[in-house]
Amino acid sequence: MTQILAVTDEITTFRNCEEKFGLTLTRDSEFFTEWITELPTLSQAEQIRLEEVRQNYLYQISDGVLLEETVKMVVLSPLLELAGFYQAPYKFKTEVSVEVEAVGDNDEILRGRIDALVLQTKLWIVLIESKKTIFDLEVAIPQALAYMAANPDPSQVLYGMVTNGSSFLFVKTSGKQYGISDIFTTRSQYRNNLNEVLKILKRLARAI
Repeated sequence: MTQILAVTDEITTFRNCEEKFGLTLTRDSEFFTEWITELPTLSQAEQIRLEEVRQNYLYQISDGVLLEETVKMVVLSPLLELAGFYQAPYKFKTEVSVEVEAVGDNDEILRGRIDALVLQTKLWIVLIESKKTIFDLEVAIPQALAYMAANPDPSQVLYGMVTNGSSFLFVKTSGKQYGISDIFTTRSQYRNNLNEVLKILKRLARAI
């Protein structure tokens, strides 16, 4: 059973996350290859659906930064459905929300929220909500690592996906080491990066 970790305001940077949990960013290029190798091929129907998701996102974002529920409905939910995560044998568990703050222009305090879903205790889906674009994935990655580091079985390999709707990246932890993928952006002029995101999700589904 996954241990629930109270992620506090102290876990806001890579440095204090690494110090608190003893984590180390690995330099081993073979540590996290699941986001690169043995990726499945998408069907034409899946590619068409993902292009619809991308266009829906671009339409919604034209009026400003998307809030959490809109991101879930427009981007995240279709991806999880296409990856097969709403079907047996996969089960989701919702974790407690975490609020984050940052100081913007004119000393304005900006607030965001991070939500986490846990799939089969092995895949963390971390979603950051923001009313301002200052909250990017760099804010959410240490929080995701802190959640994953709380797993009671240190030998278990864990995966995570961090997203704010406009960007996606993947993380992996094994023991006290972690690795991070490249960033995939929803807004792309020449290719639909959601195709790569779905391929990786399907690849991780096999791994877990």
